[in-house]
Amino acid sequence: MPDHAPQPVERRLPTEEARELLAVVREIAAREIAPRAAEEEAAGRFPRELFTLLSASGLLGLPYDSAYGGGDQPYAVYLQVLEELAAARLTVALGVSVHTLSCHALAAYGSQEQRAARLPAMLGGGLLGAYCLSEPSSGSDAAALRTRAVRDGDTWVLDGTKAWITHGGIADFYTVMARTGEPGPKGITAFLVPGDAAGLSAAAPERKMGMKGSPTAQVRLDGVRIPDERRIGAEGQGFTIALAALDSGRLGIAACSVGLAQAALDAAVPYARERRQFGRPIADFQGLRFLLADMATRIEAGRALYLEAARLRDEGRPFGKQAAMAKLFCSDAAMRVATDAVQVLGGYGYTADFPVERFLREAKMLQIVEGTNQIQRVVIARHLAGPESR
Repeated sequence: MPDHAPQPVERRLPTEEARELLAVVREIAAREIAPRAAEEEAAGRFPRELFTLLSASGLLGLPYDSAYGGGDQPYAVYLQVLEELAAARLTVALGVSVHTLSCHALAAYGSQEQRAARLPAMLGGGLLGAYCLSEPSSGSDAAALRTRAVRDGDTWVLDGTKAWITHGGIADFYTVMARTGEPGPKGITAFLVPGDAAGLSAAAPERKMGMKGSPTAQVRLDGVRIPDERRIGAEGQGFTIALAALDSGRLGIAACSVGLAQAALDAAVPYARERRQFGRPIADFQGLRFLLADMATRIEAGRALYLEAARLRDEGRPFGKQAAMAKLFCSDAAMRVATDAVQVLGGYGYTADFPVERFLREAKMLQIVEGTNQIQRVVIARHLAGPESR
């Protein structure tokens, strides 16, 4: 079978700068990312050198202010960059999305002095971030987190364990939500913790069914001392900060989902054209043609949905409901498209000789991360019908 290179997606971009940016991303993806993706995922290797390259290329701070080293790009452009990266290798796109999420608290809620002192290195200095909200006993119920931060003069002492942390153990900085006050969401505060802080350590990476190149680990804070100037926002504002970041992060997962689904379709279509049974290509059979048509339709619908949510965000309008819808629909679509791609390839699709089995394993993660799809339905329903009765 021929090598199935991804087919470029036709995009409507707002500026010539954005078109040039996407061209650069496609070049990096084709030259540096895609050729090694299967081998490195099988080996469980995280491509840190690629993130150094992406940082040097200005791709780790695209939606942030250029005054602090960002790229001044609309979210609608940044998300299409993520989609292109995900089509080449999900580990890389997810890493960029998580890093962007990790910078959000400081960029949106930090003081001018904090942003000036720390954001340039975070956005373009080769650093890699992690976002620490979930814990072993609080995933979907994030407001029940137990990690504590106790004030001691001009410093804070952090103790607790965070779970399911992408880049856990390798990140240069961690955006950590910790309890500083009463139980519930009002007692949570955000902190920026350096990766080399004394008392911070990581457990062995989780053994996952997919995304093996992306380290996910528990992060332990044992008497970690940080100065008060590393507190982000006001005391008790951390849960608000966390939720605001997650709204944007969900759009990142939606874009990653569409990129993965596009890669699955790009593998399935050429195979269907080349594979012959009963004397003709299997793409001639109506049952399979309809399968491909449904796959392509789900991808286009998902792309339109995440871009509409991104445009609302870029206009400064509420987008939380649309972000939850995009994450829900796009990750479900990725799972369905990846499953159908395996079916198109038949027995070959179930082998590691073709990438679609990896896409299927990776797609499952997208339905869970940044809030399970059941939680997305809760969020959407609250926007429609109001909070649940207690």
